[in-house]
Amino acid sequence: MSTPLSILQRHKLRITDCRQVIIQEFLDKQVALAHSDLEDALDSQFDRVTIYRTLKTFVDKDVVHKVLDDSGSAKYALCSHEDEVHNHEHVHFKCEICGETTCLDAITLPNINLPKGFKKKEMSLLVQGVCNKCY
Repeated sequence: MSTPLSILQRHKLRITDCRQVIIQEFLDKQVALAHSDLEDALDSQFDRVTIYRTLKTFVDKDVVHKVLDDSGSAKYALCSHEDEVHNHEHVHFKCEICGETTCLDAITLPNINLPKGFKKKEMSLLVQGVCNKCY
């Protein structure tokens, strides 16, 4: 089982209270979180700039990945750390009842052949419906 400390060590990141607390929040919630979700959950324990910089570092170091949902604002999800190599191109599911966005790592995206002159950078697929907690 991954812990905040083991995740930070695996990614060769400096261990700080803020980083550990934010990773623990992702581990506890098991859903994608927006910057504002973290601000609310951490209850002024860390300022908004520190949280923003921590998220940016985590994205850069592949600790979390960005998830875009229909709200238009970025959310972040903890990357799967069970394997050395993981894929960010998987399905994301947003529940229409609770509003939570979840990574469905086991469902990979289909191969899409782009027309000549187009080069893929990243892909995402958002499925909306009712999650297993609200069904």
